[in-house]
Amino acid sequence: MIESVIEEDYQELVELWEASVRATHKFLKEEDIQFYKPLILNEYLKAVELLCVRNENRQIIGFLGVAEGIIEMLFIHPLSRGTGIGKLLLKYAINTLKIYKVDVNEQNEQALGFYEHMGFKVVKRSELDSMKKPYPILHMEYKLSAKNSNK
Repeated sequence: MIESVIEEDYQELVELWEASVRATHKFLKEEDIQFYKPLILNEYLKAVELLCVRNENRQIIGFLGVAEGIIEMLFIHPLSRGTGIGKLLLKYAINTLKIYKVDVNEQNEQALGFYEHMGFKVVKRSELDSMKKPYPILHMEYKLSAKNSNK
């Protein structure tokens, strides 16, 4: 079940974010993770609408952050990857929130493959990320068509 996130959940989200990034963003340096971590906690989480999925122990195992028609964050705990949590959150963003755009780190091949599998296509590439760091960003859009089977 998808739930809203409250500010008291932010520390748990940051811990999940870090675990997920360490599992999937092998291209990031340790200093980059430490650079982004306080920004996630103190700025980025407050700038998006947050939704999450919890396990039977009420721990957050995946979360989605959206703002201005873009999926800004989609992170799944490494132990919950491959269980359908990411697909559940992404389908919610598409079908309920009507959000059809996402930005993905080019080097995050797993995320790129996931979004392509779910019907997203690359429409543009930026050489630098939003903090002007040398991590190219792929701007992707969901293409509505009869072929998409994830509705």
